[in-house]
Amino acid sequence: MKIVPFSVFMASIMLASCATPQTRVETGLMDAGLSPRMAACMADRMVDRLSLVQLKRLQSLARVGRTDFERVTVDGFLYKIRALEDPEIFAVTSKAALVCALDS
Repeated sequence: MKIVPFSVFMASIMLASCATPQTRVETGLMDAGLSPRMAACMADRMVDRLSLVQLKRLQSLARVGRTDFERVTVDGFLYKIRALEDPEIFAVTSKAALVCALDS
């Protein structure tokens, strides 16, 4: 087992606490396969409409693995969201996807 110096540990804690929920959602959306532009737009619309528990459930999509965003369709992404079986997450995400797709 490797022992990490206390200063390195504290620095990592401080950096992790700097990430806002919006940044985390945006990163998670990109990890799930959305383009950076679409992820930024959607995160802005979603972060205030979902609870922290729901946002953490969304984060689980990023664990599936990074996907090439040029191959992911919005429909394919919403299929992944539907698998979470939370109607509110699906409604908020699909509305954000629709508005952001029309804005582009």
